[in-house]
Amino acid sequence: MPNGLTWTTLVSRSFLTSPWMLWSLFWINCLGTVYGYYWYWEQLVYTFANRPIWMILLVPDSPTSSLFFTLALIYLLRDIKKDKPTRSPLRRIIEVVAVITSFKYGIWAVVMIFAGAYQGVPMVWQDWMLIGSHLGMAVEAVLFARFFQIRPISWLLAALWVLGNDYVDYTYIIYPWLPKPLEDHIDGVAAFTWGLSWFTLLLFGWIGWSKKRRKSGSK
Repeated sequence: MPNGLTWTTLVSRSFLTSPWMLWSLFWINCLGTVYGYYWYWEQLVYTFANRPIWMILLVPDSPTSSLFFTLALIYLLRDIKKDKPTRSPLRRIIEVVAVITSFKYGIWAVVMIFAGAYQGVPMVWQDWMLIGSHLGMAVEAVLFARFFQIRPISWLLAALWVLGNDYVDYTYIIYPWLPKPLEDHIDGVAAFTWGLSWFTLLLFGWIGWSKKRRKSGSK
């Protein structure tokens, strides 16, 4: 890479938590959240008219994930102005939900788009835009997980949210609307979703455990 810029630099704490990078990611996630809720608008209206009102909270998966990540970035931006980072149970919950859901739904959306294409659904430019943005969600979740505190209680609450969301999605049929060819294989979609949820939870549980172990070993 030019000017001595290496991959090590690009994934370093100093680069990823620099004010410029944090503000860039903040606005990307913020605007993506707004667009995501707009994308789900018709399904939100349908759910409001045909399902218990509380289920609306579980319909827009990806935008809610990016919303939590946006809130997590706000905490990092606040840390820049302080000598010591602010830690609280609420912050830990927001951070863990942010990385777990961003990774899960980022991967899920990309797989569903390609699965639809494999079943004959035409790919349009919006699909490529969604692939890029959702891959970005998954990547930023992995990169920033080491900056967040993944504690057992916050991990458990995130697990309840993710697994509870899966249960409601496929029991009460409020999962994200899919192309007809994928609707014909909904049992397979549900199985993949459950498996991805467990993989994601175990992955970030391991990341949190490894980070804590390294800290304990360095004392």
